[in-house]
Amino acid sequence: MDAIRQITPTAKFHLYTTVPEWFFADSLIQSWTYHACVTDIGMVQKTALQEDVDATLEQLARFIPFPAGQVLRLADEMRALNVNLILCDISPLGLQAAAQAGLPAVLIENFTWDWIYSGYADKVDQFKPFVDYLRNQFSLATVHIRTAPYCDVTPADLIAAPVSRRPRSSRDETRNRLGIAPGQRAVLVTMGGIADKWDFIGLCRLYPQTLFVIPAGAERELRVANIHYLPHHHSFFHPDLVTACDAVIGKVGYSTIAETYWAGIPFGYISRQGFRESAEMTRFIRANMPGLEIFQEEFELGVWPDRIGDLLQLNPVWRAGENGAGQIAEYLAGRGFIV
Repeated sequence: MDAIRQITPTAKFHLYTTVPEWFFADSLIQSWTYHACVTDIGMVQKTALQEDVDATLEQLARFIPFPAGQVLRLADEMRALNVNLILCDISPLGLQAAAQAGLPAVLIENFTWDWIYSGYADKVDQFKPFVDYLRNQFSLATVHIRTAPYCDVTPADLIAAPVSRRPRSSRDETRNRLGIAPGQRAVLVTMGGIADKWDFIGLCRLYPQTLFVIPAGAERELRVANIHYLPHHHSFFHPDLVTACDAVIGKVGYSTIAETYWAGIPFGYISRQGFRESAEMTRFIRANMPGLEIFQEEFELGVWPDRIGDLLQLNPVWRAGENGAGQIAEYLAGRGFIV
């Protein structure tokens, strides 16, 4: 959205999502209207690293097939709003509504949910009808864009570089706000906004001179020894936190990978066992990023702090090239979808 506005400053957006409205307000994206709407189910999570298969199947059974009345209502609403293009970040409901409204739809993905669910279908038969249904929905896209690091290798209209939000404050500005001393090492520990209660006391004992920044780690912002806790909704822009730190530790998830990739700093990555996307993401990290794998058992047992010294010894890299967001916006403009 931000990259589109760089090309067309008058572009306006209608956001159909359950992502909190404050997320977009904090990202400083302008000219948008928020519509609370469930557009996909994804995977219900027990914790940051464990999905809940049974709860996911229960929600899918209530969501699929899409009610015809809901699709018609969304299509009528989009026509009334004078929408001329629908962008779908792997959310299949938007593709169906676009087809009903006779509007072009762009699918932007690094995986699709039919691909993810097919990884469970061999063991859990209940996933199979959802795989077939969603595969048909995703085929409705007018334009299919795939963003690195991606999972499937079937043809797409565009393969883009990693997509992430751009930092808006300098490294020094953010470090000053966090109280990081000149020359002090800082590590960001992020689990994708999912607040699990991990015991970080070992960080104080092993690395007393290093500051650890932990979003979603407390109800309010506070400093305990060399650990800086932030609430789930805090005043820092997440890409700025990445840029301010010397390494990131987090689960293998798209936004964390993309932001860390462009920052060029070492990544201590935790792969989710059994989640189909993780294997493909891990291959990308190993080939393209300075990184150190932290196994899920290590993280859950709390023995991972012993490895942070090795992570901080890895050298950062300098990134050239254009962010995938800009590539996608330019591609859509070139195809006449953005004017």
